[in-house]
Amino acid sequence: MVPEIDQQRFAEAHAAGALVVDVRNGGEYRAGHVPGARSAPLPDLPLELAGLPKDRPVHVICQSGGRSAQAASLLRALGYDAHSVSGGTAAWIDGGRPTATGDEPGAPTAPATSEETR
Repeated sequence: MVPEIDQQRFAEAHAAGALVVDVRNGGEYRAGHVPGARSAPLPDLPLELAGLPKDRPVHVICQSGGRSAQAASLLRALGYDAHSVSGGTAAWIDGGRPTATGDEPGAPTAPATSEETR
């Protein structure tokens, strides 16, 4: 079973500088993502492994939790301390939390609506 982190605990970890990997496709990521999240679409995740540290937790997020659970399972099998973010980016946005847009991890902008990221 893949460990999950709920939105409240994830928000606290994020505020403390947590490593966040967004495994959604590029279009989803560009439309709105957790500020500071690295983009690593699930099919490309193996190519991103060299840049991920094994000495700290990796918080994996997608739109609602399915892809992040798959990615976290893969990462855990390879020795990473990976956790799937429960509810994903949709729950982050629905909670009124800030997002960034575009190709870069970026800084927070105004909260996006769920419709803008679907």
